[in-house]
Amino acid sequence: MARIALVLGHELEDRILADVVEHGHVVVARLVSARELVGSLDALAPEVVLVGAGRATLGRELLAACDQRGVRVVALAANDLEHHHARHVGLLEVADAGADWSAIEALVEGAVMPGDAPRAADAKRGTVLAVWGPTGAPGRTTVAINLAASFVQAGRSVVLVDADAYGGAVAPQLGLLDAAPGFAAACRLAGSDALDRAELDRLAQRHTAPGGSFRVLTGLAGTRRWPELAADRVAGVLDALRGWADLVVVDTGFCLERDEELSTDVFAPRRNAATVAAVEVAERTVAVGQADTVGLARFVRGYADLLEFTDASRVHPVVNRVRASVLGLDPGGQARHALQRLAGITDATLLPDDRRATDAALLVARPLVEAAPRSPLALGVRGLAERLAPGGAGAAPRRVRRLLARA
Repeated sequence: MARIALVLGHELEDRILADVVEHGHVVVARLVSARELVGSLDALAPEVVLVGAGRATLGRELLAACDQRGVRVVALAANDLEHHHARHVGLLEVADAGADWSAIEALVEGAVMPGDAPRAADAKRGTVLAVWGPTGAPGRTTVAINLAASFVQAGRSVVLVDADAYGGAVAPQLGLLDAAPGFAAACRLAGSDALDRAELDRLAQRHTAPGGSFRVLTGLAGTRRWPELAADRVAGVLDALRGWADLVVVDTGFCLERDEELSTDVFAPRRNAATVAAVEVAERTVAVGQADTVGLARFVRGYADLLEFTDASRVHPVVNRVRASVLGLDPGGQARHALQRLAGITDATLLPDDRRATDAALLVARPLVEAAPRSPLALGVRGLAERLAPGGAGAAPRRVRRLLARA
């Protein structure tokens, strides 16, 4: 039980007030301004202050006054700007304004949100997971987004990076603003040795869901800024992100051609450098192909190019959109046989075609593991995430295997 002072808007206060009382806390004040609270802290003697994370309610003056008196401050942020403001004034105890009370209660009791606390200098560094696929839209962005969401649901801290130099698609699929591409901005800062945790936190947008949240460095909305994604800058950003999250999921471009072979200027920027750099530094690469005659042929050719930049033991093949309408009877068996015969691949993960689930996710701009959590494709991606997570292993869920056999 804690003595709590509320400095929130009326709508947010009305939403959480019943939860505050139900969990045994005592509300000592319901105020509308931080200045009013600062002047009455000694008289009210709260143990915790729940405050809106906007500039009008949260400032350094309030934090300093509370720190002097040993009062814990917990901010509730309604959007990315408020999250950034809270970090800017030095507050780590920040929850989403729409979060369940259980998440807010943890902060009231003194916990720090998973993935938001700074890592210790000797903490284990995160893992980079690149998601690549050949030309033809095999579904690499969908796989990358849903892997990130699945890792978060499993309790991991995650950063999702859109590193496609030919035009990013992560932001539109998640309903995020992409007017200022976060990844390109991070690359510019890395090029001048000015990239630190505070800048990463400022540039990354937050995707919030009931099961947890993850940060997103959005990609290029257009194609003119691709020279900013130089190989050394990309590698520098990914290395910095290792110290910020358990898993860094990178949605790459499709092309792996060596640009220098196409140009006589060896110092010119390389459009495919971001994809190549991500694959080279990643501990694991998910190679996504589409389950039809054209898609599998493109995948086999691209897979050979991929192995020029990483070892086969670090590549996990995925065949997406497996369906009988283009592969005939036993489509999963047909896809596995083709990969084994043409590329020597024996351990590919098969993901079923699930147009209804993907459409539902696009409609609400959310990962399909959130929009349609019981769909066959969502189950398949979760199984893939279990296999790819550091220390994880296992086969696809039994239900998915049965559906692939019948597809």
